[in-house]
Amino acid sequence: MAAWQSLRSNLRDASLVKVLGGYLFIGPALLVLGLTSIYPVVYSTVMSFFDWEWGGDISFIWFGNYTRYLSDDSFWQVVGQTFYFTAGAVVVELVLGLTLAIIVNRLGFGMGIVRTLLMLPLMVSGIIVALMWKILLDPTLGIINYLLKLVHLPTSAFFGAPSTAMPSIIMVDTWWQTAFVFIVLSAGLRSLPREPYEAAEVDGASSLQTFRYLTLPMLKPVLLTVLIFRTIDCLKVFAIIFGTTGGGPNMITESMQTLAYRTAFKFLKLSRSMTLMVIFSLIILALVMIYLRVGERENT
Repeated sequence: MAAWQSLRSNLRDASLVKVLGGYLFIGPALLVLGLTSIYPVVYSTVMSFFDWEWGGDISFIWFGNYTRYLSDDSFWQVVGQTFYFTAGAVVVELVLGLTLAIIVNRLGFGMGIVRTLLMLPLMVSGIIVALMWKILLDPTLGIINYLLKLVHLPTSAFFGAPSTAMPSIIMVDTWWQTAFVFIVLSAGLRSLPREPYEAAEVDGASSLQTFRYLTLPMLKPVLLTVLIFRTIDCLKVFAIIFGTTGGGPNMITESMQTLAYRTAFKFLKLSRSMTLMVIFSLIILALVMIYLRVGERENT
């Protein structure tokens, strides 16, 4: 009996040491995560209930910042413009990325070279992409308008006109980020089982029927993952807009990130900038939850 109790005690001590050792190993990572992610979120949320300008006094105003923005038409205009950019960029990139993935996966010789070339835009930072396309699309010095003139097509102001500014930014983001969609969907296509396709070929199914009834249903989890990642990334757009239009002309390309940046660093209204980010974070969270709920219903 005493030996049994001693064995249980030793096992309990060993288990405790194992648990403490596990926490000891993940402790530094949790500390870094808390300092870099959790603390800024909590701090921003708390400060959104205050009126704080750089160099000024801090006063507690409850939901004053929230009511200010939620009742402001210009705020909702910026939200709408952000979703306009997101919807346009995500749809075009998904369609183009899926098309490229299907075409490249059917290639034989040279598949690796084509994939490498398609991934090159991802190696360039966002602000460099913005400045490069700002030069290319310059209405007077840009090579794009020069080429359009050579073939007798109408030129455009691109980033300088309200009607073409946002579509031009969507085009730039499509050039930059379609490679990400292509990489993920290409890997998803290569992981699909071959047996259903062989059975469909035996049954005489066309390529369109195979894509509609086999490829798309089996690729839905990957498509949902890409959709969530690209939606979140596009909603957080900053570098491309900041480097091309800066939110202009007439704030027609202003996004939530650029508005928060100008509010904090141009007008020095720090608590209002934090309020903007808290509101938009909640909008993104709600959108992701909807995506996940729809995905769960599709899988059941």
